[in-house]
Amino acid sequence: MSQNQPVSVRILDREYTVGVEPDERESLAAAARMLDTRMREIRGSNRMAAVDRVAVLAALNLAHELHLMRDELARQQQQFQSAMNALNRRLDSAIDDSP
Repeated sequence: MSQNQPVSVRILDREYTVGVEPDERESLAAAARMLDTRMREIRGSNRMAAVDRVAVLAALNLAHELHLMRDELARQQQQFQSAMNALNRRLDSAIDDSP
């Protein structure tokens, strides 16, 4: 059984310690870097911007992107399923027509 291990990440010049499974350390570090980058883009040159506002806007942007990607994945899965159904019908027809 694996245990959460503390990992420190820096986001917008602040350090946070998060418990994470050992095999998820790299993914967490990548997510922290992505969030830090996004928050810095939103904050821009305004160093006085409220960190909570910057964090909420970054979270909203990332949630919106996730929603769009889920919608696209669902659309692709539906297209794939339709193609598979069409292939199955063609195979069934070919089998039915064989002597």
